[in-house]
Amino acid sequence: MDDFTPSHETLAAIAARHGVSVGAVGSILPGAANHVYALGDDLVLRVPRTRRFLVDLVKEAAVIPAARRAGVRTPDVVAFDDTCSWVDVPYMVLERAAGEDLAGLQPSAADTERVLREVGRELARLHRVSPDSAGAPAGVPVDDDAGDPRVLVRRLRSGGWIDSGTADWLTGWFERLSVHLPADPPRVLVHGDIAAQNLLVRARAAALTGIVDWGDAQWADPATEFAKIPLTGVAAMLDGYRQETGEQAPAGSGPRSWEARVLRVHLTWALYRVPDRTPQPGRRHWSAPPAGRLLGLLRFFASGPPSPWAELA
Repeated sequence: MDDFTPSHETLAAIAARHGVSVGAVGSILPGAANHVYALGDDLVLRVPRTRRFLVDLVKEAAVIPAARRAGVRTPDVVAFDDTCSWVDVPYMVLERAAGEDLAGLQPSAADTERVLREVGRELARLHRVSPDSAGAPAGVPVDDDAGDPRVLVRRLRSGGWIDSGTADWLTGWFERLSVHLPADPPRVLVHGDIAAQNLLVRARAAALTGIVDWGDAQWADPATEFAKIPLTGVAAMLDGYRQETGEQAPAGSGPRSWEARVLRVHLTWALYRVPDRTPQPGRRHWSAPPAGRLLGLLRFFASGPPSPWAELA
């Protein structure tokens, strides 16, 4: 069986196992990988859409407890069964965090910054988990580093996607950014999909209540964690991150390593989308359109960003 869409009978059986009537089961806006249902007011059921997404659910079952031990606000796993021995689909039941996702709320700029500072603090706690940590989760893949982005620039130029002048300009930009990069970036546990739709927020208080959807977790350079939030929001995240780690910003207005590392990731990922001609109508994520990231970079730098970002352009 490859299609894991649960039947009415399956939903009723899972709900009953957790003391919930089938009448209290309701569909929640699904993700790309999972069917998602509310089991009453306190629980959430997630069922992978097909067999190929099951590996991510298995990974989540290992990663979520590790994230919670690190102090990250994420709903706990109540039940997990990937055997299909009790019902005909694999599934996970999680506690339900209060609030709505940030993508649907569209709060004010000030409230958004407040939430993103909290997210930064949560990420700093998560990134203390390394492959050598006690209780490090099993089954987490290592990020396949894309390597030198200048190779990507050359490929885009040879393929006719950019002209030689633009290629030289981009190569120079990457070389200036590389001065600020650590020689050997650490590999830590990253969520891998820190985006507005995975951040649950209590609207009235503009307070983060939970980070959800850990299917993209991996061991990676922590700078990649900031790639799915527009650069306009990254400054607030880094501020919260530094508050939690106790890292002091260097004196003066010179460029900072974190900003350079994050900008390099944003620029690299934007260039990977240049040959993509596939539109993404109806997708909520800001980077879903092929030109979304490039336009995000243009918008950010055209707005006159503060130091140290301006010095990195």
